[in-house]
Order: sequence, then structure tokens, then C-alpha cells
Amino acid sequence: MNAHAWLSIAAVFVCLVLSFFFSASETALTASSRAAMLRLAKEGQHRAKIVNLMLETRERMIGTLLLSNNIVNITASALTTGLLYMWFGEVGVVYATIVMTVVVVIFTEVLPKTVAINRPDRVALLVAPLIHLIVRALAPAVAVIEAIVRFILNHVGFRLGAHDPLLPAHEELRGAVDIMHREGTVEKHDRDMLGGLLDLRDLVVSDVMIHRTEMITANAADAPEAIIKAVLAAGKTRIPLWRNSPENIAGIIHARDLLLQIEAMDGDFSKVDIDAIMRPPWFVPDIRPVSEQLKAFRRRKTPFALVVDEYGEVMGLVTLADILAEIIGDVSDEHDVVVSGVRPHSDGSVDVDGAVPIRDLNRAMEWNLPDHEATTVAGLVIHDARSIPEPGQSFIFHGFRFHVLKKYRNRITALRVMPLARKPAARVG
Repeated sequence: MNAHAWLSIAAVFVCLVLSFFFSASETALTASSRAAMLRLAKEGQHRAKIVNLMLETRERMIGTLLLSNNIVNITASALTTGLLYMWFGEVGVVYATIVMTVVVVIFTEVLPKTVAINRPDRVALLVAPLIHLIVRALAPAVAVIEAIVRFILNHVGFRLGAHDPLLPAHEELRGAVDIMHREGTVEKHDRDMLGGLLDLRDLVVSDVMIHRTEMITANAADAPEAIIKAVLAAGKTRIPLWRNSPENIAGIIHARDLLLQIEAMDGDFSKVDIDAIMRPPWFVPDIRPVSEQLKAFRRRKTPFALVVDEYGEVMGLVTLADILAEIIGDVSDEHDVVVSGVRPHSDGSVDVDGAVPIRDLNRAMEWNLPDHEATTVAGLVIHDARSIPEPGQSFIFHGFRFHVLKKYRNRITALRVMPLARKPAARVG
């Protein structure tokens, strides 16, 4: 081979190396984590600042990389075609097409993109300075190309910048967390905490409250000794007191205030003035978003509120601990009796108390039962069955079999839930 042939081969090799570089750079820069780059930039990482700068003008960066990659690929193909045509004649064009297709697809597309997609942040930081120089050098040419592209797209009715995301930002974040959990980079507990935090904007107070049937209350008309015994037996810091009827909450008694009053009376329970230490109740609507209620707790500096419906009837109570439990899960101290209400079996079925929230069951079992129309598991069955089932009845909804085990009056108190392989149409068995 003469010097011209060796020079052409060297030029083809250089073009392929550049094509490898541009393909890897495009994939790495577009797939790099904006959050990671912002954090590194705040820590003083100069290359991360360059990456952020280029990502702010993403179209210009991608245009430069595509232009550069196409130039080197076309140059490599043209030189290879000339060489093989010189060696093999007209059939050399066919050989050049086959050879360059294999080389470009494997070595300058699939291979560099695979490397970059598995280490996007590291590769992006590595190539950022050189790519930034190329972007600045080719800026005039890319600007002309962008103008032509915009002109064509505007005349065919395609408006640039009119991009509406399929999901809200918080749902995209939830999806990213789920992916990282499946990949093993985020633990289940951390995923649940992040998911609970994102869910606060979609929940209302009635979704997290303690229902009135489970509230611990005392009669304000009882003797002080009886009220003190009720407070001690409850094991709670705050106890609602009612007058005339359990629905008429007259005030809240704080255990600390009660102890101070007992100390002031030298331990004589009969002299304790309940009305003097009873605090006024705070009522909040059941439809208030949980995120707003959390802010209200901070403003009023109290972690306890009674929940009422649109008619002013008491539905239950909500505490700061209830909201925090939605984020970090249930927290029990040494005096709490842990009753999960979820008892798994070896066959995959689960015995569930009817009052267990659907969200808690989903977290515990990694299920995805809908909680838009009902808060508890019993409520979900009643909603989908359109009736109050009797013990022994079974229903299939949402890919699960719900078997009613117990009922008290009009409340389902226990069920057995079994996940099914497929989701058949809802029916009663």
C-alpha cells in the first residue's frame, strides 16, 4: 500500500475514535443526574458546573454532538469506500457498506452508549470540558441548523417548547424512587418514607385520622377520681372529655396538667378541678389536606385536633403522630401495644382487621390496592360490593380475593385477602 492508503486508514481510525467519543458523550450528558450535578457543583466541582451549563442549553449541546458525530461517520464511510473501491473495484462499494455498517453500529454506537448509560455521571464529568469547547466552536453552524429546523417545524404545525409532561413532577419522582428500589439502590423503608412524603399532597385529614369508634374519651360529668383513672388507663397524653353525649366534645385534658393539679391538691383526687385544667377543643374539617394540617400543627404548636364533617359532627381525631406515621411508618414506644392487624399465612393469604388502612396493608405486603374511594380494607370491600357482606361471603376485586371472616353489627371486623395470579372480572362467590 502507498502512503495515501495508509493515511486514509489512519484517518478512518481517528474518525471512528471520535465517533465513539461523541456517542458516549451524548448518552452520558443526556442521562446524567441533574440532582447529582447540582450537588457536585455546590461542592465546588468545576466539571459539574460545566455539565450544568451545557444542560441549560440542551438543544445546542445535542445539536453539536449530532453534527460532530455525523461529520466523522460520513468522513470515515467516504474514506473507506474510496479505499475499497480502489482495491476491489465497483464491488468495493458493497464491501465498504457492510464493513462500515458493522463497525459503526457495534463500535461507535452500541458499545460507547452501553458504557455511558451504565456510568452516565462519571463519563459526563470526564468529557464535559472538551465537549464544552466543541460546543462553543461549532455554535455558529449549530445556530444555522437550529434556525432551519425551527423554520421547517413551524411551517408543519409543530410548536417547539409545547411539551406537556405525562406525569406531574412528584409522580415522576415517585417512579424514579421505585426504579431505584427495584435496582437495589434504595431500601424498602426509605422508598416508603419518600412515598409517604409525596403522598401528603393527595391525602386529606379523614384518611389518616383515628375514627371516633376507636377514640378514647371520658365523661366530663364523672367524679374527678373516675376521670383520673380513665386518663391513667388510656395511656395517652391528651384525652377528649364529653358532656351529655359522646358526640359533644367539651374539652381536652392533658395528662401533664392533671398531674400538676394532683400535686397541688396534695394527692387528693376529689379536690381536682377538671373544668379548670380542661383545654378548649380544636376542630378541623375532614377534607383539609394533610399537608395543610401539618402546617397548622406547627402554627398552633399543638399536635392534637378533632375532625368534624360538613355537618359539624365529630368523625375522629388526628394527631401529629398520625401524620408522621404516614411518612416514616408506625412508631411505637415501650408502653405501646403493637397490634398490626395484618397476619400473613404461608399460602400467601393475609388475615386483616377490617379497620386496617389500605395504605398500611399495601406497605406491609407490597400490594397496590386502590385507596381512592375507601380508607380501610373493610371500606374497600363494602364500596366495591355495593353492600354490607355477611361472614362467609367472598369477593374478587382488583386481582385479590376478599373473604369475610367476621362482622359486628354493620362493620366488617376481619377478612382474609388472597392475591390472585390474574385479575378476573368482579364477582360474588
